[in-house]
Amino acid sequence: MHTPLFTAACLAASVVLTACGTVSPAGDPTPTTQPSETTTGVAVTDFPITITSGDGEEVTLEAAPQRIVSISPTATENLFAVGAGDQVVAVDSFSNYPQDAPVTDIVAFEPNVEAIADHDPDLVIVGFDTNDVVAGLRSLDIPTIVHPAAATLDDAWAQILETGRITGHAEEAEALVSGLEIQVADLVAQTPAPEEPLTYYHELDDQYYTATSSTFIGQIYGLFGLQNIADPADADGEAFGYPQLSVEFIIDADPDLIFLASGACCQQNADTVAARPAWGEIGAVQTGAITLLEDDIVSRWGPRVVEFAAAVAAAIAEAVAGAASQAA
Repeated sequence: MHTPLFTAACLAASVVLTACGTVSPAGDPTPTTQPSETTTGVAVTDFPITITSGDGEEVTLEAAPQRIVSISPTATENLFAVGAGDQVVAVDSFSNYPQDAPVTDIVAFEPNVEAIADHDPDLVIVGFDTNDVVAGLRSLDIPTIVHPAAATLDDAWAQILETGRITGHAEEAEALVSGLEIQVADLVAQTPAPEEPLTYYHELDDQYYTATSSTFIGQIYGLFGLQNIADPADADGEAFGYPQLSVEFIIDADPDLIFLASGACCQQNADTVAARPAWGEIGAVQTGAITLLEDDIVSRWGPRVVEFAAAVAAAIAEAVAGAASQAA
């Protein structure tokens, strides 16, 4: 059972793990820190190196780490994507991609310093600090870096680049980011533009929690010129970009497109949405413009963000084609 205060506070942090609203408390919910500093365009491979962690603390690595523990599904994906998978000895229980990631029972919402230290890590990456895990690990002289929730694509690219630098795979990270930037730009450029801007509703769960344009999720939609119906519902930012909408609000907004990131956790799909009372009045339901998204991909800001962008592009192209067909 959700409560508005609980879920609004948790979604900002929980989106790094799952798109569902049924989550556990995660300490300070607001991703107020910035991504760690990186040197874009320079493939740094020499150690020791000192970087500024997302919590503002400097962290020095004397050599390329060989026993990395990731307590962040996005960090796990980044590590494997830059070629550092063989250096990863343990990941949290939510890190379900890639399949060969060494998953443990460490829960990112309630990480245990001793459980992490048992893996004898020479680097730990976390998505946010809870249970004072960062201070606890650093007190044991374990280098610990915070990679907080990205707010923009540039933040996401910066974290991938830094992941390459701190693991000795800077060149691979540079090549990866360059390729991802090109893929996203191509998707945006190749997506047909509608005659009028399309509006959309992004559903996180079946309690109508959503993400506004101020979030990383919202920025992806914004690349394509889509207008988010949820923005007025969190104009003051009190919901951290993740407000809960009412059925009346959604129906009145009448979105052209509906995107569901609630399939895996809440068993929602085009049929269940169409069967909701009064939802048949919504344009997106009438035209079948409902896209089911993989919640893991949408809730993370790693290399698979291109798949998220591709799903948005496909939905827009289908909507534009449908409108052109009706006009003809």
